[in-house]
Amino acid sequence: MMLQHSGPSLADISCSALVPCFSPQGTLTLDDFTNFTPIVKEELRLAIQSKRLSNGLSTDMSSDGASSSSDRLTSEEHERRKRRRERNKIAAAKCRNKKKEKTESLQKESEKLESINADLKAQIEELKQQKQQLVYMLNLHRPTCIVRAQNPQTPEDERNLFIQHIQESTLQLHNLTSTTTSSPPDICGHQ
Repeated sequence: MMLQHSGPSLADISCSALVPCFSPQGTLTLDDFTNFTPIVKEELRLAIQSKRLSNGLSTDMSSDGASSSSDRLTSEEHERRKRRRERNKIAAAKCRNKKKEKTESLQKESEKLESINADLKAQIEELKQQKQQLVYMLNLHRPTCIVRAQNPQTPEDERNLFIQHIQESTLQLHNLTSTTTSSPPDICGHQ
């Protein structure tokens, strides 16, 4: 369907006004053609075809005297392009294989870590249950404990004694290591 308008038809307008390659330099820009509607574009195409026919040119715009780029290539250039395409194919395949191997490696590592995580969670649960059993057994034992009846210390006192014992042991160990590693005194008695 052709757009009906009151001005001259597009066939009456010269091609230099429609096509940038036929226009004087600087008169039309690419922006002039970007906002055309499909109907206007179709009218332009038809106007260009009719102008080409009137000038005795073919309506096929791809065959306007210039040979295609593949015809202009020498056999050496053709071979060079072919080799480059082959190298590119090989490089692309290597890249895809490397990416695939990396993905598989990460997937295996992820599965391994998930397995370890599940094992550790199970171990935590088992240790929690053991702790509950030990606390239960300790609570059952406290009322009948002979040592506790003879030495009425609270659990807090027992903990403090244990910490004090560890500190004393650490201090003794430190003193032993510092005396064995120190150098013998010199003639004046300095260390």
